Amino acid sequence: QVQLVESGGGSVQAGGSLRLSCAASGSIFSVNNMGWYRRSPGKQRELVAAITSAGSTNYADSVKGRFTISRDNAKNTVYLQMNSLKPEDTAVYYCNADITTRDDSVPKSYRYLEVWGQGTLVTVSS
Repeated sequence: QVQLVESGGGSVQAGGSLRLSCAASGSIFSVNNMGWYRRSPGKQRELVAAITSAGSTNYADSVKGRFTISRDNAKNTVYLQMNSLKPEDTAVYYCNADITTRDDSVPKSYRYLEVWGQGTLVTVSS
């Protein structure tokens, strides 16, 4: 009923740019915090960037100055603009959102959801 669909991943050379998009859809009452995580082989899942419903942002130290997170509340969409990409940025990127659903089939006490996108692969070559 509630899902996140990601797009924008791909392969790029070091120094290049990519823009990831993640759109929430379904029976949504509100979309609260949104963020991007990434996972690469042998590494822990890392929070890359996050943005609150009010627009406050935070970033992993490794991407500060290079990545920008933004959102379009009218479209329930979050973006990640990635510039000056490095091989170390290679990973599967996952969108995450805290969502309150309006689905009447779900008891009110269970309508606070943490939803994940399907993941999109970003490969940065040297």
